[in-house]
This record gives sequence, structure tokens and C-alpha cells, in this order.
Amino acid sequence: MIYIICLIIGIMTAFIGSLLGLGGGVVLIPTMLLLSQYVHDFAWASPQMIVGISLIVMVFTALSSTISYFRKGRVDYKTGLYFLSGSIPGSIIGAWLNQYIDANDFSLYFGFIMVIISFLFLIKREPRSLGNTKQDNSIRTFKVDGEIYHYRISVWTAFYISLGVGILSGMFGIGGGSIMVPVMILFFGVPTHIATATSMFMILFISIMSAGTHIMLGHIVWEYTLLFIPGAWIGGKIGARVNQSLNSKALEWILRIILVLIGLRLIIEGLA
Repeated sequence: MIYIICLIIGIMTAFIGSLLGLGGGVVLIPTMLLLSQYVHDFAWASPQMIVGISLIVMVFTALSSTISYFRKGRVDYKTGLYFLSGSIPGSIIGAWLNQYIDANDFSLYFGFIMVIISFLFLIKREPRSLGNTKQDNSIRTFKVDGEIYHYRISVWTAFYISLGVGILSGMFGIGGGSIMVPVMILFFGVPTHIATATSMFMILFISIMSAGTHIMLGHIVWEYTLLFIPGAWIGGKIGARVNQSLNSKALEWILRIILVLIGLRLIIEGLA
């Protein structure tokens, strides 16, 4: 019975994480915390074990969905590398700063940030004038499903913004995808399909580094963690496939709803 529940949780969290480029940890962690409090079969799940499970699950979710997105040509790996250059050191700095900060206060503030970001999607975004797309090296030209997209990615702007996002992610202990996807869409004009796929590419590297650190420190309880991996692999593939069948507007609406739910959860945690 416990294996079936873990399989379902793995599929569900990986599906949502892959579909929206969020990674899945933002769904798995609160789900497991809830089960550990109210379901006897999950009484073994301490917060530390749940974090370890989440990190390993994100590796397989990101790997599974990245492979699917890459085959469909949706991953802008060059843009992903620009953002990784800042988010990786930023997450390390944020994790270090976390020890000096009141977690409840930050959860409250970050929850409000998530809700505000979700409402920013309601603002009508005018098409950006990019000028000469052939002479400007900061303009990315990307082709998906026969349609050509242009958007501007400044290397240094991407680095500084992703550094800030990484710091926030490290401090709050929440996946960078929940911030990075809206940032790519709202501030850089990256199409939603490309932003979600590229986010999973980035999360793959970040989660491997994070999980590797915890494995070396002996924080992973493999006898339980292994129960979630098959579901993570399946859910990652399903999420990537469904993403490709939805239009950008539908994805933005789903992303907005999920961001509000994440924000409300963090606000409740901050007030508790």
C-alpha cells in the first residue's frame, strides 16, 4: 500500500513540476509533511528525510522531462546556461544566509511575493521591439514547432537576476523554478513553452549538485527515497508531453494558480 501511495505522489509532483518547469519540490514537500502528521504509514517521514526525498525526486523529474523537451527542441540550453551562471552561486549564498534569518518572517514575505508575481501575468504585455535581430548578439532566435521566436537575453542582466533568484531560493528552501519561470516570461519575454522546458534543464543541474551534497553528508534515506523514483520518472515524461499539447495562455493560467497556492501555503507557514 505504501509503495502505491509513494508512486502516486511521485507521479503527481513530477507531473506538475515538469508541466510548469517548477521541479516538483514545491508540491512534494508540503504533501509529505501533511502525510507524516496524519497518516500512520508515513510517521517515519521527518522533515530532513522529506527534503532528501525531494532532492532525489527532482533529479529524476528534471532528467526525465529534460530528455522529452530536448527531443522536441524546446530547451534553449544557451539561455539556461546564462541563468545557471548566477543561480548556482546564488543558491549557495542563500543557503548560507538562511541561518541568520527568521524563517517564518521570510516565508510570509515570500508568500506575498509569489501571489504578486501570479497577478503580474494579468497585465497585458505588449510585443517588445527588438530592432535588428541579426546584428544584436543579445537577441535569441529560437524555433519551436515551426514557429520562430525572438527575445533578448543580456548575459550580465541574466547573471545578476538569476543570482538574486538563487539567493532567494537558497534562503527560502524552495525550488528556483517557481521564480525563474515567471522571470523569464515577464522580464525577458521568453515564450511560456520555452521558459518551462529551459527551467527543467536548469533544475537538472541544480538538483544534481544539491542532491550530491546531501548524499555525501549521509542525509538520504534510500530505503524510502527509492519508492518515489519510478513515479518521478513517469510523471516527468507525462508532464512534458501534456505541456506540448497546451497553448501558452493555458500554461500561464495553470502557472498563475499554482503560484497562488504556493504563496498561500508560505503565508500560512509564516503566520503559524
